[in-house]
This record gives sequence, structure tokens and C-alpha cells, in this order.
Amino acid sequence: MRNAAVMRVLRAELGIGLDGVRAVREQVLTGQYSGTLPEMELLARKLRASGIEATASRTAD
Repeated sequence: MRNAAVMRVLRAELGIGLDGVRAVREQVLTGQYSGTLPEMELLARKLRASGIEATASRTAD
């Protein structure tokens, strides 16, 4: 159920198809998905609104 909810949010927010969403979901769940901090905060907010625990954080480059 959690995977379906994550995939639903990612497809809606990122505009990606079913083929691409599986790879992105894996990156999100393992903390490897990246973008600007505002983008990641928005995505985390959308995931939380769907009942999925999510946080956005900065990474050291």
C-alpha cells in the first residue's frame, strides 16, 4: 500500500510515467533522490499529505 501511495504522489507531482516512477520511487525511499531544497520540501509535503513519512534535507557536496 505504501509503495502505491508513493508512486501515486510521484506520478502526480513529477509528471512521470509508470515505467520511470519505479526507479524514482526507489531513489526516494533510499534517500538518493535529489533536487533543490524547495523542490524536495514540496515533494515531502505532498508525501506527508498522503500519509507517508517524509523529510527534505540538505546534503554536503
